[in-house]
Amino acid sequence: MNIRRNLVTEIIRSPEQSRQYSLAEWDLLIRQARFAELLGRIAVILQRGGLLETVPAQPRVHLESAICVVEKHAQVVRFEVAKIAQAVATLNVPIVLLKGAAYLMADLPPAVGRLFSDIDILVPKERLAAVENGLMLHGWMTTHHDAYDQRYYRIWMHEIPPLQHMQRQTVLDVHHTILPPTGHLPLDPAKLFASAQPVDDMAGVLVLSDCDLVLHSAAHLFSDGELEHGLRDLSDLDLLLRHFSADEGFWDQLCARAGELGLGRPLFYALRYTQRMLATPIPESVLSRIASMGGGQAMSRWMDSLFTRALAPTHESCEDWFTPTARWLLYVRSHHLRMPPHLLIPHLVRKAFKRHTTSAPLGGDN
Repeated sequence: MNIRRNLVTEIIRSPEQSRQYSLAEWDLLIRQARFAELLGRIAVILQRGGLLETVPAQPRVHLESAICVVEKHAQVVRFEVAKIAQAVATLNVPIVLLKGAAYLMADLPPAVGRLFSDIDILVPKERLAAVENGLMLHGWMTTHHDAYDQRYYRIWMHEIPPLQHMQRQTVLDVHHTILPPTGHLPLDPAKLFASAQPVDDMAGVLVLSDCDLVLHSAAHLFSDGELEHGLRDLSDLDLLLRHFSADEGFWDQLCARAGELGLGRPLFYALRYTQRMLATPIPESVLSRIASMGGGQAMSRWMDSLFTRALAPTHESCEDWFTPTARWLLYVRSHHLRMPPHLLIPHLVRKAFKRHTTSAPLGGDN
């Protein structure tokens, strides 16, 4: 394998190493980090480690600017979460925040320096219509007006079409489970609601339990085919695992929960690649316990050749001749995981035809 130097994973693993960087290395690091959407996180890591002042003036400007951006972003997300809670306050519906918004509102380590383009929430499927109506009364409108798109999301996917606020332009994804029900990994969302935890000072707003936060992040990352921000999501997993593993019994609970939810394979990949790429400390006993979930040594080596390329920053300095093929194969795999062939093939044909005739995507990352 001829992957060239990945400075983003290098500095996350060892921030002190930044003291030795030349200006050319800083230039490359900032370019890679922007592509990986990790510049803000790296800037905050250096700031909290007392290393920001050691950075040469030219790259430090970019890092300080990134810190301003992520601070402003956090303010906007807190405001939007409050508005969402206000919109559904009278419905008596539990609202579970997912991914970036959950990390921020629960004050978890992955909130550090994290940017994200939309807010994701999980609500019970039987209350989906009530929640959507409540949000529409407060200014959120659907972004997909094509009848096929509406049917695609509402019948086959784990979410309704994305909503966008008419005035603030913020985007909201409303889910009723965390993976497509047509996929290979269906699970019972009632188990997620049953163990969800309240957010302080926000009535009716919850986040997933500690183990479910890890498993959702793993399931999302390792079933997704568009991995431009895959390294950011892997860094989220690294931070969650380091944080929660301080609790006695966490690893046993995590493995047991993965088995209960049918998410053993995503957990296997999460532990394998956080340890390999970001040096996440994981007990050997845990790795041995989940080894059987990886599909065997040959399968693991093959997936290594794909994921270690696709999870690198999407920058030419991190790529080799096989990287584009690896990303394409994982994109195909994600669709295979998402839908059975009798649904997938007509969908992809229609999607390709519409792109050809309109020069526009069918919508979202569907």
